This record gives sequence, C-alpha cells and structure tokens, in this order.
Amino acid sequence: MFWIALFPSREDQRTAWSWWALRFSPRVAWAEGALLVEASGSLRLFGGRQPLLRLLLNAHPDLGPATWACGPNAPVALALLRCKQQGLPKPARLPHDLPLAWLAAAAPHLGVLERTGITTWGQLRALPRGGVARRFGAALLAALDIAWGERPETHDWVVAPEDFDLGAELAQAASSAGDLQLPAGQLFERLQLWLQARQRGVLALELEWTLDLKRLNGVQLPPRQQLVLRTAQATQDTAHLRKLLAEQLARFTLAAPANHLRLRSLETVPWGGATTSLLPGEQRGGERLHQLVERLSARLGEANVVVPVARADHRPECKQQWEPARSATPAAPPEADALYPSWVLPQPLRLRLQGETPCFGGPLRRLARLYRVETAWWEPEGACLRDYFVARSPQAGLVWIYRERPQHLAEGLAAGGSFRWYLQGLYA
Repeated sequence: MFWIALFPSREDQRTAWSWWALRFSPRVAWAEGALLVEASGSLRLFGGRQPLLRLLLNAHPDLGPATWACGPNAPVALALLRCKQQGLPKPARLPHDLPLAWLAAAAPHLGVLERTGITTWGQLRALPRGGVARRFGAALLAALDIAWGERPETHDWVVAPEDFDLGAELAQAASSAGDLQLPAGQLFERLQLWLQARQRGVLALELEWTLDLKRLNGVQLPPRQQLVLRTAQATQDTAHLRKLLAEQLARFTLAAPANHLRLRSLETVPWGGATTSLLPGEQRGGERLHQLVERLSARLGEANVVVPVARADHRPECKQQWEPARSATPAAPPEADALYPSWVLPQPLRLRLQGETPCFGGPLRRLARLYRVETAWWEPEGACLRDYFVARSPQAGLVWIYRERPQHLAEGLAAGGSFRWYLQGLYA
C-alpha cells in the first residue's frame, strides 16, 4: 500500500485539495485534519511513486503549498507527517520507534502510558494484549493492528458532488461588473478541479451575485443578478469560459454593489478526453473556431456574428439565410452545380432590353441554357417560372442570367407583354 498524508497550508483549501486528489486516486479521505490518499492502484498509470507525487504536489499552484509524508498505511503516514511538521528526523524502525503521542487512538490514555514508561508504538505493542484491551479498550489495539498491517483500514471516502454549486463571499463589495472577474476566476479554478474529479465536461454555467442593497433611489432592486455562459463543445479548460465571462461583464452594468458570488453548473456531459494526434505536425495551436465565434458573439452581440445556413429552395438567392453563429443549426451543404457562378448577387438585377435582347455592358449573347426553375403559388415569395442561361457580355465577360416567364405564356404575350430578364451572377 502507498499512503500519502497531506496537510494544506490554508484551511479554506480543503475542498479544493479533495477534488484535486481525486484525479490521482478514488480513495481519498480526511483524518486528523490531514488529507489521506491511497494511491497504490494508480502507480502504473502515473509512472511510479515519484512522478505521482510530483503531479499531486506541484501541478496546481492555485492550491498553495502542503506538507506531506508517505507511509505503508494511514496511521504511519499521519505520524510521519507530524514528524515533518515538528522538524524531527524520521525514525529508524517503522512503526516501532514512532512516538506514542502521534497515535490518535492513544491520546486519551497518553498520560497513564507515559507514567508507566511507554513512549513508542513498539513498546505499547509489546504489552499483553488482554491487559491493554481491559485497561484502555479494544480501539487502541485495533489502531496498533492497522499500523502493523494486520487489520484493514476503514475510512469515509471523499466523493465529489453530482453538480457543481459553490459560493464565495467577496472581501469588499464590487461596485462594477469588472470587479467580479477576479473572484469569479477563483471559483472557475474550483470548477476545473470538480470537472476533473467527476470526469465531466461543462456546456453551460450560471454566475450569480447577491446585491448589497434592496432599494436604490427609491427603486426596488432584485435580490440578485446572474449571467449564463454557454459553449458549443464540452470542456474542462476554464480559460475559454473566463474569456467569455470577461466579454459579457464588459457589457453588463450592476444594479447595485455585489457582496457574494455563486457559480453553478447548468449542463455537463461525460468527459471523453481531448483528441490529439501522434504526429507533431498535427498539433495545432491557437484558439479553436467555436471558441473564437463564442467570444466574438459575447463581445459584439449574437446578432452581429452570423453564418449562412442552407435552405431547401430552388431559387439561388433563397438557398441560404444568415443566422447567429452560436444558435445556428448545422445543415448539410446543398448540391453544387458545376456551372454556378463564383459570385451570386444578393438580389437579381433586372436588365434593360434592346428589342428582345437583354443588355449588361452591351447586348448579351446567350451561350448555353442551364435549366428551368419553377415554384408554386403557396411559396412566401410567390410563384415564379425562370429559364437560366450562361451569356457573354462585351464588358463583363461571362454572366449568369435568367428570364422570368409569365404564368400563362400565351395570354401574356398576346397582351403585348415580354419576358423580363435578370442578372443573377458573375463568373470570375
């Protein structure tokens, strides 16, 4: 067995240390004010004892320093931790030479035992078991058996909660939304530890703050305000979430000073890990596309960051529409025609006629007929009947045009009407 006993430098770091330790072993518990980690089952995964210790103690600077010691079981590891805290050398024989004062089960009887000359664990174990049990109770013998590896240990193991919900009291009231960013960053650090402990990825979060005033200038204020952060892909890296928060806070105004923060998860999914490549050239740096879109949407407003979305329509100008990038639903791209022009006008341009010939930079010469497009009367834009052509302009080169036919061709032409011609696109 490989037990690690940790004593955090700060009392308010206990929960964070628990979640951090769960990354390395599911067997994490608190005893005598110290954090215990039984990591024998994780040694191969992390490359042995020394690499595991380095990761556990040095990989997360936000937790601060911690005093630590290792032992074959929890009582020995805790006793060695006390030795290190007292600045005493490690005893030569373990657990025989450990001071009796560092055995928690012996604390109620320490005065009696010291008066009889018993000062180490080995001396206490050498006493008759029956007499020790009658005089001091069976719990003391059980603790000695655990220290010598003759009895299994039992602990209340730490389990991370199902949902993340953590609050923090602000050191001073925040008078502007920007003042919330730093204390919120500390909550995001705890969120990352929780996500790693639970093996979850977050999709949506809510940051809530409590207002310090109930009424301002005669106006009743709500008790709290909140912001919701969403990301398109689940993540355990909170750096992107912090950027989204900074963009939203820059555009937010507090109704009154805030004195308390609360961060909670709204939507999480099982975490499958990040997909990477074994080839060095495949490792791409920089910001991902969805992260850039989300950050720009938060800064400029969702209505100002749009993407084209395909629509089921035969008319080229109606085959797509622009929607906010964050809420747009991806659709399969439409089938492309090889003769489609590289530049399609947003709206068709009606052409003037020279007799029966359409003109654009001069009379157009039709080269090829492509196809006919016909829509029904119930369409929102109304019915249409179009014949598309590729034509050549004396000035513009190849162009894409169509003629719009009347619904009743014979009646329309008999009444003196003519075809209406439109320019739809240009070829590069």
